[in-house]
Amino acid sequence: MNLSKREFLQVLGAASAAGMALGTHADADAATAQQGLYDVKPFGNVSFLHMTDCHAQLLPIHFREPSVNLGIGAMQGQPPHLVGEHLLRRMGVRPGTPLAHGYTFLDFERAARRYGKVGGFAQLRTLVRQLRSQRPGALLLDGGDTWQGSATSLWTGAQDMVDACKLLGVDVMTGHWEFTYGMERVKEIIDKDFEGRIDFVAQNVKTNDFGDPVFKPYVIRPINGVPCAVIGQAFPYTPIANPRYMVADWSFGIQDENMQAMVDEARGKGAQVVVVLSHNGMDVDLKMASRVRGIDAIFGGHTHDGVPLAIPVKNAGGTTLVTNAGSNGKFLGVMDFDVQGGKVSDFRYRLLPVFSNQIQADPEMAALITKIRAPHEARLAEKLAVTDGLLYRRGNFNGSWDQLICDALMDVQGAEIAFSPGFRWGTTLLPGQAITRELLMDQLATTYSYATVTQMTGEMLKTVLEDVCDNLFNPDPYYQQGGDMVRVGGLSYSCTPHERMGHRIGDMRLNGKPVEAGKTYKVAGWAPVAEEARSAGNPQVWDVVETWLKRQGGQVKARRVNTPRLIGVQGNPGLA
Repeated sequence: MNLSKREFLQVLGAASAAGMALGTHADADAATAQQGLYDVKPFGNVSFLHMTDCHAQLLPIHFREPSVNLGIGAMQGQPPHLVGEHLLRRMGVRPGTPLAHGYTFLDFERAARRYGKVGGFAQLRTLVRQLRSQRPGALLLDGGDTWQGSATSLWTGAQDMVDACKLLGVDVMTGHWEFTYGMERVKEIIDKDFEGRIDFVAQNVKTNDFGDPVFKPYVIRPINGVPCAVIGQAFPYTPIANPRYMVADWSFGIQDENMQAMVDEARGKGAQVVVVLSHNGMDVDLKMASRVRGIDAIFGGHTHDGVPLAIPVKNAGGTTLVTNAGSNGKFLGVMDFDVQGGKVSDFRYRLLPVFSNQIQADPEMAALITKIRAPHEARLAEKLAVTDGLLYRRGNFNGSWDQLICDALMDVQGAEIAFSPGFRWGTTLLPGQAITRELLMDQLATTYSYATVTQMTGEMLKTVLEDVCDNLFNPDPYYQQGGDMVRVGGLSYSCTPHERMGHRIGDMRLNGKPVEAGKTYKVAGWAPVAEEARSAGNPQVWDVVETWLKRQGGQVKARRVNTPRLIGVQGNPGLA
């Protein structure tokens, strides 16, 4: 499948037109707006719907897109490393429209109050059913990071999300944070809850002993008589980014050669369409698309990039389309293929923002969500404080939510410095909103959220920062091992993203004084990947942060976000 410049510009025009249509209906009632906003004309004879990284958000939420998403080397200025006005210009989306709000952080607080919340499984089910009614046989793909990210998911062992996804109608799924529930729980869900309903696929997860596949590598499903293969690609660095002991018997990795073998095998079995359901992250997907032939499209996740276009990548076999469908249930991707003569001849792609107040809630899903939440409602709703400022997480370096967490860890645990992991998940609060236990848990809910205090030398501090920075800014995407930069409290530093490993971090200071390599500092943190943290008597981080919130007298002041001084990135379209 080759995409000409003319065809690419046609897709750009379609994105622009979608923005204009959305702007027309933004203030209509839900039923009318639903007809206008989401009347996506079907095309061709094979369709896929794609959601990813919902992070267990069953209800509508606010979510601010990043203002910093730097691309390094060849990726500078290329999707997904475009933010704000740079992204709107590249995608042909008009400023001030609902699409502009959906895809960017621009004028976030005002736009969020105008357009309301996004996502919600009751709204998502309505949208899925509407699109499927126009596209018989369409498959719903779930890119993973579905079972983690909320209090109810943690407290129910992911059963809330399992039940919701079955009702939603998910057909095929892969994973990442799912594995942090442990091998036994993952297999239990797949063998019992998913049996005959949802296929869990991952070509790159094998047993450590004999290298046997842990999951199906792919499935072949007919869509309108066309055999279509969906190959799974789980997050390749799970044992590094998350605790190894949770997947002790399994190996991961990118595994290009095995991916090629699976593509060839599926084609050999008659698949006329081959897609990859990936949790690599978009930069990794773009590189994989250039190396593995025979893939029609990659439906990507992990990096939470809401990219309105399918990006064409040339390879030895033709062209692969690479997409990424954002996070938190905020978007639903729609890929329509026209398959003629046993191969894809044309396509149409849309990334639809899910504006909650513009879609009627599905009654059956709403009832399920109410049932799921009922035993926990009082605990979820407890008000801990009110925020004076915007609380958000997403961005390469820091967010006000993580600044709050760092401030709390330092204050309660008497530390000079705090580290908070560069997690991309976590919902947004507008100024004046109450910080409830539920909204706090949206930032902290993992199965290993232990709060720690460690003695670290200045030399070790620099080593940690350099290591995480290389995970983010290594020019080879295959060495980017997930997450954004570790968030830092107390300590200031400079960062030169384009430098080589070991030379990106400089000018480290604490209270204005240079950090000494041989001096020891008290550092608070949370979510350690080391197994011994489980038995060390460490408190849960949510208990530490709740203690701090309750000390604030009911009101939390706007946080001054501690970000590094960036060197050599002026003019980068990934920096607002």
